[in-house]
Amino acid sequence: MDITLDINRESCIRCGRCVRVCPSRIFTQEGKGAEIGTVNIATCIACGHCVAACPTSSVLHGMFPPEKVHAIDRSLLPTPEQTLLLIEARRSNRAFTEKPVPADMLERILEAAHRAPTASNRQEVTFTLVTDPARLRRISAFTADIFGSVLRKLENPLLKPLAKAFLPGVYDYVPTFRRLISELGKGNDLILRGATAVILFHTPAGNRFGSQDCNLAYQNGSLMAESLGVSQFYTGFVCSALHQDRSGRLNRELGIEGTIHAGMALGMPAFLFPNYIDKKGIEVSRL
Repeated sequence: MDITLDINRESCIRCGRCVRVCPSRIFTQEGKGAEIGTVNIATCIACGHCVAACPTSSVLHGMFPPEKVHAIDRSLLPTPEQTLLLIEARRSNRAFTEKPVPADMLERILEAAHRAPTASNRQEVTFTLVTDPARLRRISAFTADIFGSVLRKLENPLLKPLAKAFLPGVYDYVPTFRRLISELGKGNDLILRGATAVILFHTPAGNRFGSQDCNLAYQNGSLMAESLGVSQFYTGFVCSALHQDRSGRLNRELGIEGTIHAGMALGMPAFLFPNYIDKKGIEVSRL
């Protein structure tokens, strides 16, 4: 990545903000009010902190031309109380109607997810939006098939003693796996619960922080969904099946390259929750 970076000396007020916010320590300043310099520009991770922090638009970064920089009117931001209420109101609501989620709402949810921070600003989280009913059914069928394969291994008389010895907790899930498979066979999908859209979050296979990045993106998207009145839940069963499957079957079926780390099932709610419930008491070690 070739980076061009310079300072407009005429407009720069030498406040030093760029020096303080740059994680790569590219900007230099010998003392308060001294001229801003740059070193080791090749180490720039293109986070944009310098451009976002500059009050006079004096940082000239090739990755962030003026049309990509937007002033923030902080009077329009939600209050702390409003932000916390949104977080408190967000729930995993599986009571969907058959009405599809409007396309513009899905785009807002994707944009919010895309805005999440990523390790080293790699910005490698990509998304697959599935709204085709046949493909949604394939996601549920894949999950049930993988769980069926796991059940057969757990019930194998030769493997069972070893599994119980080394993975005793796994048998707690056997009734759940059986129920999911049985109900899906009857046409009752307990995996996606009638969701009309699924967003899968993925990164290239070599991304060491792919799981963290995708789950940060998920939380952004889930809060946007709540603010739009769209219900969602984390596709834990699907993610568990993906973890068990080493063949990459679902990736091939959906044309996804890389590793899927998270999934969000979405639908328009049959109702919105009128109450939020307190969590158990917060535990904090204060050192």
